[in-house]
Amino acid sequence: MKKILIALLTALPFVTSAQSSQDEKGVSEIFSEELKHGQSFEMLTDLCTKIGPRLSGSPGAAAAVEWSRHLMEKYGFDSVWTQAIMVPHWVRGQKEIGHIISSKKMGTVNLSICSLGGSVGTGPSGVSASLVEVRSFEELKRLGTKTVQGKIVFFNRPMDPTLTNTFAAYGGAVNQRGSGAVEAAKLGAVAVIVRSMGLNQEDYPHTGALHYEENVPMIPAVAISTQQAELLSRLLKDEKELNIYLETHCEILADAPSYNVVGQLNGGEYKDEIIDVGGHLDSWDLAQGAHDDGAGCVQAIEVLRLYKELGIKPKRTLRAVMFMNEENGLRGGLKYAELAKSNNEKHIAAIEADRGGFTPKGFTMSASQQQKDKIKGWKPILESYGLTDFEQGGGGADIGPMEKLGTALIGYLPDAHRYFDYHHTPVDTIDKVSKRELEMGAAAMTALVFLLDRNGLK
Repeated sequence: MKKILIALLTALPFVTSAQSSQDEKGVSEIFSEELKHGQSFEMLTDLCTKIGPRLSGSPGAAAAVEWSRHLMEKYGFDSVWTQAIMVPHWVRGQKEIGHIISSKKMGTVNLSICSLGGSVGTGPSGVSASLVEVRSFEELKRLGTKTVQGKIVFFNRPMDPTLTNTFAAYGGAVNQRGSGAVEAAKLGAVAVIVRSMGLNQEDYPHTGALHYEENVPMIPAVAISTQQAELLSRLLKDEKELNIYLETHCEILADAPSYNVVGQLNGGEYKDEIIDVGGHLDSWDLAQGAHDDGAGCVQAIEVLRLYKELGIKPKRTLRAVMFMNEENGLRGGLKYAELAKSNNEKHIAAIEADRGGFTPKGFTMSASQQQKDKIKGWKPILESYGLTDFEQGGGGADIGPMEKLGTALIGYLPDAHRYFDYHHTPVDTIDKVSKRELEMGAAAMTALVFLLDRNGLK
């Protein structure tokens, strides 16, 4: 018995070395295939140019559901199906109008604005009032009802340019977009203008979701471009009674039917263990949603397509999930987790791509320390492809509900310095996506799925 034990211990390093060599070979083949013959950019071009904007409840969203279902069937995945959900249905209506009624220095000035998603409209009569500028909810509360009532509140807190993590900068500013209308309405404001969530001086606004609260008046909310936010702030320093006119025609309609779309490759040895990879199919209505999040969707589909193209037989069951309604409700992510729980499925890992189709840097993780250490152990295989950052926490909005099921959550982490130039804007279009960067990201995600599939997380 002692001799057998010694023999097994002696052989173990050779087994581990051989396994690592096979992992390296597989990852190399994945990157080579994608960079030579990848189809992610062609998929994204098709989605952006033939369908375009895909806000939940819209005809574009319905067309995207059918597009992704047919595409995954065409690629011959083992099964493709939809998951029915009800989603918020908000429509922007005719183009917004905004202008400074009259400035001592500049006269009438047209403003570059757009309604925030989920906002009520002003109606055809519009809203006219003087402007009050604040940079925080605390400052707003100090002004009080006496100063704010009957005014338009202008939230002008910029994203912090000193933060190298642009998502941290976004997180430090976005609450004024999400909750600004509620906090201003509590003090009697008639509307709000919110500085766009962008780091550069731009002449176009960024939309995004807001929320209302029960028993608080629902007032119109618009975003203004960063360039014109600076203009308003300068003018207010000299003109305390700067009057603004806003006219918006958006509407909140009854919830509408929609779907998640799921494609699957059946596993072999560990078929009951599921690895998810996905992005959100919906996008805002201003543009094509190329980076947010068409890129993540096509990269997820490409993971399964590469498996088939390379003839890799998965040990575990792999799913590409096109989540619906991330932008203004998260109904798709919640429904997917609900069904996974009710079907008693074992999802060992879920990977989300929702940071744009830029150059890959690594992966974020929300998992046990043992699981994190296992993934970090693959860093020597991945770092030659630029995947060096495995230290940041987090997973993703759509896969977040899976955490309660014990699923390890992983976020694809590309370079994000340009992401907020395009996020929620009219310029999030296919011409802003680099084919090479998108394909590198698709290969990076496939490589991680490959390592998870071969080695598990135990």
